[in-house]
Amino acid sequence: MSEKKGVATGEKLNLDKLAGYQEGAVVSKTVLDKPVGTITAFAFDAGEGLSEHTVPYDAFVQVLDGEAEINIEGKVQTVGAGEIVIMPAHKPHSLRAVKRFKMLLVMIRA
Repeated sequence: MSEKKGVATGEKLNLDKLAGYQEGAVVSKTVLDKPVGTITAFAFDAGEGLSEHTVPYDAFVQVLDGEAEINIEGKVQTVGAGEIVIMPAHKPHSLRAVKRFKMLLVMIRA
């Protein structure tokens, strides 16, 4: 098994346990970090979030647990476990945990 900029590759992983909840915090764990993209697991305590920002590439969000509001260009969507959202490149977006929630973020830089 190898490890390069993330968790060990070639081993099974439990998505739910990659990033654990912490009171009043956002916790992240890089799963994979390559020149063409990243995969990161996040855990957000209720009320926590990411402020509005833009990135030059699409971002795929898969909600693993809980519930969040994702705002893309002023349009707010509530998403829950098992749902996905693709946040488009160059569009302002933000998110906030309605309840504690976990997500897997995949960003493709190509």
